[in-house]
Amino acid sequence: MPLFDYECRDCGKLSEILIFESDDHPQCNFCGSKNIKKCLSAHSSMSGLAKNSLPGSGDTACCGFSPGEASGCAGPGSCCGKNVV
Repeated sequence: MPLFDYECRDCGKLSEILIFESDDHPQCNFCGSKNIKKCLSAHSSMSGLAKNSLPGSGDTACCGFSPGEASGCAGPGSCCGKNVV
């Protein structure tokens, strides 16, 4: 199940939402609005040599912080709530 970034058109905040096949209408994690648009998101980094390995403790988000270190930092591949141009 993939994670997608959505920007809320009502409150302007970014939400990272896990999409299930049956979930046709995701909503904003902050205000609950369904008036959201899908954003182009950065891919997640992977550590290790195995193709099924998960992100490691040494991985960083694109902002340079470790997962959970910065406010709003969801983990490797996350842009800490920032739009990347």
